[in-house]
Amino acid sequence: MKEIEYVKELSYRTKKASRTLKSLSSSQKNKVLLGLADLLEKRKSEILSANESDLKNGKEKNLSSALMDRLLLNEKRVASMASAVREIVSLPDPVGEVTRGLTLPNGLELVTKRVPLGVVMVIYESRPNVTIDVGALSFKSGNACILRGGSEAFHSNAILVKLFHEILNKEGIDTSAITFVDKTDRSFMLPFLQQASLIDIVVPRGGESLIKFVSEHSMIPVVKHDKGVCNLYIDQDADPAKVIPIVINSKVQRPGVCNATENLILHNGYPFRKELLQALAKEGVELLLDPSALSLYPKGKPVKEEDYQEEFLDLRLSVKTVSSLEEALAFIERTSSGHTEAIVTEDLNAAKIFTTSLDSAALFVNCSTRFHDGAEFGLGAEVGISTGKLHVRGPMGLAHLTTTTTYVTGNGQIRS
Repeated sequence: MKEIEYVKELSYRTKKASRTLKSLSSSQKNKVLLGLADLLEKRKSEILSANESDLKNGKEKNLSSALMDRLLLNEKRVASMASAVREIVSLPDPVGEVTRGLTLPNGLELVTKRVPLGVVMVIYESRPNVTIDVGALSFKSGNACILRGGSEAFHSNAILVKLFHEILNKEGIDTSAITFVDKTDRSFMLPFLQQASLIDIVVPRGGESLIKFVSEHSMIPVVKHDKGVCNLYIDQDADPAKVIPIVINSKVQRPGVCNATENLILHNGYPFRKELLQALAKEGVELLLDPSALSLYPKGKPVKEEDYQEEFLDLRLSVKTVSSLEEALAFIERTSSGHTEAIVTEDLNAAKIFTTSLDSAALFVNCSTRFHDGAEFGLGAEVGISTGKLHVRGPMGLAHLTTTTTYVTGNGQIRS
């Protein structure tokens, strides 16, 4: 089957399925999702076996350790996927929520309610849990979805969609509500991006080249999950007891994710800079240092200017030394991708200036950048973390997968 025929057939079937989802009650949707959570736990051996095939292929392709970590599923991560689905079940169904209601002077009654977007396409790389997160969020919000994962996670994604289809079949629901693109060649991506009459929104999650390709070629509205060049600024008045735990967590806990810190900014008045750099090195972090930081830790490597705009997704960290908060803010404005910025300080005025001067999806004070996450924000999971401003910014949860319709009831009124 030619690319365009394949794409149109899948898109049409998904659009058709999206119409049937509108009639499902919250209890029907929750029943499906609870069944999915149970299947994830019962069939974890199949999931892990499929994932092992992907990991084997990843090793043969010499994927980086960070990418291998993003790809990895184990018993704990499968349990986390099931837990995330149950969390989504516990959240209020946004469909039908009344956002505005009033009676006009002429007697017309207006009620505005949340309704599903329709068909959501997500293009993503590496992380198999995205398949479950996006599928569950889309289904709960009454949307059908098209899932196009990366070739490196093909077997993992395929088994996860298979389980979703099993529970949909059991409940008599069209399996095209969760559509899996089993073609990983990029030549199949472009035709999807041209299906504006069948797909309502596309969310790219992945590397810079993927985001650029989708943004430049899509005829469908795009919500970008762009790279996370996250900046963490240590002010001169930072509490030393907080600094090392926050910095280590921000960089080391999971370096291969978008909310990990990539740039560490040190005020030269902070007295424990050397100890902080040593602590990072002890954790295996490769330090790319400016001259001031390099003088404190000569075992590091000289940083290049372009490093400050790089999303490493690995145990690498660029370090910049500044002499003022204003210099730190100017640096962040120059290097940030608009994802996450954080400050560690005991100076309330410095914190206020920091949070009112910058323009990113999330601004943190005295905590790890790793908290910029849908689950941590109480959304259950996320379709992605939008770094744009329309129509959502930050973690994209259930409510962000809806739009509104206004229902107007009259009694013969005409406009004069």
